[in-house]
Amino acid sequence: MTATTTAAETVRPHTAPPPAEDRPRRRLLPFSPWHLLLAPLAVIFALPLFWLLLSSVMTNAEINKFPPALWPSGIHLGGYRYVLGNAMFPRWFANSLIVSATAVVSNLVLGSLGGYAFARMRFAGSRSLLVLMLATTAVPFQLTMIPTFLVMKRLGLIDSLGALIVPSLVTPFAVFLLRQFFLSLPRELEEAAWIDGCSRLRVLFRIVLPLSRPALSTVAVLTFLTTWNDLTWPLIAINHDTQYTLQLGLTTFQGLHHTQWAAVMAGNVITVLPVLLAFLGAQKSFIQSITSSGLKG
Repeated sequence: MTATTTAAETVRPHTAPPPAEDRPRRRLLPFSPWHLLLAPLAVIFALPLFWLLLSSVMTNAEINKFPPALWPSGIHLGGYRYVLGNAMFPRWFANSLIVSATAVVSNLVLGSLGGYAFARMRFAGSRSLLVLMLATTAVPFQLTMIPTFLVMKRLGLIDSLGALIVPSLVTPFAVFLLRQFFLSLPRELEEAAWIDGCSRLRVLFRIVLPLSRPALSTVAVLTFLTTWNDLTWPLIAINHDTQYTLQLGLTTFQGLHHTQWAAVMAGNVITVLPVLLAFLGAQKSFIQSITSSGLKG
């Protein structure tokens, strides 16, 4: 005799409520507790930029006042007029843009080629060459500036933008960062392309680089920041004011007996703007390059 049970007769097992420690805790704050630490730190780091912006709309008398004025008496644009009225300022801006853009493009291209070679190709002395390349990052610029100057002089590039571009064409940091990112990519993607008849260069430009956009953005931003803000090497390699970069040109506003501080502050505000825009534009990719494994999905 078979017993039939209906849905009403089925006894459902009693589910006990989850333990108190497993229940989701209700947040006391509408944001992460880390923000209580990060927000004051962000304010502290933003204070110099805020002071720079305020000083750029002050007069020279207010900037030189002691104790210093914490707030401008009004919006004075004399510093901006002085900077933008300088006939050489657009030339300096263009020089900095040419040098920085060339350095960014060359580091992306040459750094990708070098990083891919170290990541995927095995040749005699590859590891030793990689270690030697990384060891050069520990050498301070003060030890290499004289040999670099002599090389640029032999090439006839002193007092030209070429002297600023050639030493920045590729950096060990760009090669190493891209190599590390390429190592995180699965080889199966490249092997499938090789089976289809793709060459190494085609695999690099068609498959590897599209997956490496976060790392490429990081290299581009850091290279742009380093080249745009460089002052020491242009001060050594450039003599004529028509070849000045923006950072070097701003030093002409400071004299031995008198300094146009309002113009210096206004010029620095204009100089900082491209840097902020470049970082904000690539911030998402910059963070992703640190946390990403190189492949989504």
